Amino acid sequence: MSRSIEIVAFVFALLTLSVSALAEPRPRARDLDVTPGIFPPGKLNAITDVPGVRVGQLTLIADDRIRTGVTAILPHDGNLFQQKVPGAVYVGNAFGKLAGSTQVEELGTIETPIILTNTLAVGRAMDAVVGYTLDQPGNEQVRSVNALVGETNDGGLNDIRGRHVKAGHVLTAIKAANEGSVAEGCVGAGTGCEAFGWKGGIGTSSRTLPQKFGGWNVGVLVQANFGGVLTIDGAPIGEALGRHAFAANQWKRFSPVELTVDATDAAALRGNSADGSCMIVVATDAPLDSRELKRLAARAIFGLARTGSSFSNGSGDYAIAFSTSKECRVPHGATVRQMRPTVPTDAMSPLFQAVLEATEEAVYNALLQATTMTGNGVTVEAIPIDEVKRLLKLRLPTESSR
Repeated sequence: MSRSIEIVAFVFALLTLSVSALAEPRPRARDLDVTPGIFPPGKLNAITDVPGVRVGQLTLIADDRIRTGVTAILPHDGNLFQQKVPGAVYVGNAFGKLAGSTQVEELGTIETPIILTNTLAVGRAMDAVVGYTLDQPGNEQVRSVNALVGETNDGGLNDIRGRHVKAGHVLTAIKAANEGSVAEGCVGAGTGCEAFGWKGGIGTSSRTLPQKFGGWNVGVLVQANFGGVLTIDGAPIGEALGRHAFAANQWKRFSPVELTVDATDAAALRGNSADGSCMIVVATDAPLDSRELKRLAARAIFGLARTGSSFSNGSGDYAIAFSTSKECRVPHGATVRQMRPTVPTDAMSPLFQAVLEATEEAVYNALLQATTMTGNGVTVEAIPIDEVKRLLKLRLPTESSR
């Protein structure tokens, strides 16, 4: 990679630590009075509201072709390999690549940072995470590392075949991880993403349960790159604006009588595909084992339905969940079963509700924070805020607002 691209990548890595002051301000969901659910968000309304969780991002934008990046999620600030966290994966539709998921499924633990990037960068990201883990003090004798790397395909806006994400970019994202606010929209692994026919990207949200339900925190981060018929807080945004794959003027193009499309039709269809993928990372400080975490991850996938996801044939929908509870950590090489306090099965429903709410809001934040982007000869528009505001006003009032 040329020196100029490396410099651009470094600059954008710094910018993604916080929202760039140079960017035109875009609202989050709550700025539009969109407050899904009944539980309150945490202080930052981000996955980093879960104590110990850190997020780092590297945004790679260069020339007129490269629009991609890396997002790293670290469950705690110690040696993750030596102090593994309980984890689980739930698959909604498996048209995607979540490397390392089978060992998580088998052993119920996560031992590396969780990395999100683009489809063709998964291999390089895995290699980078393995190197990072081997280099950690105390890991001198480690001979097996299960790197956990997920992806979505940003090949519309990004020259994905150029494979511009390098190991150094992944390491930069990991080293940049911090517990503060999380930049959203066109950043990190969400740089080249598209969602519901508009510009997508990274989104996050959190919920804090009342003490009577345990007082636990739940945080969600999404890499939104999927399609469907967008609904925001009950308002039929996608239907009203005709931005979905099943609109009347789009459906005729998929008639079995006419299976070919010319270049003009193909361009028109770009923003109206139901295909794509969504990676979801769920964090909680509730003491949960892998069984309950898998149930929690499932609710994150279910939460996508609230936004209008089609879970289409070409969509890879994955959720990764982990607990940061120190009591639930698993020391590497432990041979004695440790009795750990965990949330009883019958007490899980409030956590399920929190994940549903946070996932829904995280998707909205990804869309609302994203800005119009041109790359690789393609322009993807940001969702029109004024139109969203207009359509939200037409909602039926909720009980709390009457």
